[in-house]
Amino acid sequence: MEAYLDNSATTKVFENVKNIMVETMTKDYGNPSSMHMRGVEAERYIRQSAKTIADILKVEEKEIIFTSGGTESNNLAVLGAAMANRRSGMHIITTAVEHASVHSPMEFLEEQGFRVTCLGVDALGVISLEELEHAICEDTILISVMYVNNEIGSVMPIDGIADIIRRKKPDILFHVDAIQAFGKFEIYPKRQHIDLLSVSGHKIHGPKGIGFLYIRDKCKIKPVLFGGGQQKGLRSGTENVPGIAGLGVAAKEIYENLPEKRVRLQELKNYLIGELQQIENVKVNTQMGNETAPHIVNASFVGVRSEVLLHSLEERNVFVSAGSACSTNKQTVSATLKGIGLSNEETESAIRFSFSIFTTREEIDYALDMIRELLPKLRLYTRKK
Repeated sequence: MEAYLDNSATTKVFENVKNIMVETMTKDYGNPSSMHMRGVEAERYIRQSAKTIADILKVEEKEIIFTSGGTESNNLAVLGAAMANRRSGMHIITTAVEHASVHSPMEFLEEQGFRVTCLGVDALGVISLEELEHAICEDTILISVMYVNNEIGSVMPIDGIADIIRRKKPDILFHVDAIQAFGKFEIYPKRQHIDLLSVSGHKIHGPKGIGFLYIRDKCKIKPVLFGGGQQKGLRSGTENVPGIAGLGVAAKEIYENLPEKRVRLQELKNYLIGELQQIENVKVNTQMGNETAPHIVNASFVGVRSEVLLHSLEERNVFVSAGSACSTNKQTVSATLKGIGLSNEETESAIRFSFSIFTTREEIDYALDMIRELLPKLRLYTRKK
């Protein structure tokens, strides 16, 4: 048996996604910038996907810019907004637990003279709205916060942040990294007063190498890529038509019957947490219930390093993560796990489980059986060393 429980890293594409991508690569394969019929056919796929996504978010098609994925969307939002508005101020607020694709651009902006305030989190992985309000000053031009934490599944108070911005300094741009939230939550940027929203395709059963950035109409932002001027000059380069077409299909399919999908994911999450809590020396780092995302569970298996447990499970066809897929190749301490107050031993033994709509109870039971079998042996081995 196989248990794939690393869906926050990537997901299997929907069958309809595969089909439309094959169609755009073998039949309607024109360059969307070409003026002949093949180009017109290719452009039609782009417009259709933009309409699908705009309808889901209840925004306008012209406010959707397609990118190569979450990293580019976050870079365009953070760098583009900062550079376009630097005359109005040089202060940006973010959190200490952001993904590297937000954290690294922030470091670059600091090198360019911007001042960046990083808010800490509480034991649940959530920022303090009071601390955020105190951090806002006359020079603040941008606030960038993730919707769902990719390691422990905590949900940031997006509506509360927007309320503070509107009340204290309405011209601040609000960027939300929704890469782990899109397809799990109903998100309405206009209603929630979000100016910039980043999404990645391969987290929602779409293809890798595609994503989008919602940019509120009349929001000042500068491009970070220059060339042929595609997508209103905000993202030059020939559009990835197969990826865009697949993303549109994935977005439509993931949002069909979303409440039922959420309930099922929530049940799987709560079941796994309940079972893990009964295993000796296991600390669950994700809150049970509706306060956190329905598809992520993080737990520390004290006495066994996460990499050791990960590879031992892999040998039994159980696939999990030792952290963010984008950072597991770096020997760095998780800012999220450190931020919520875990000890070094708890941090070094943390494993992330993440589900999709394809995940079954049988997969989770199999993973639990393997964990129960492996842990005593691995802990004994560790003590002997």
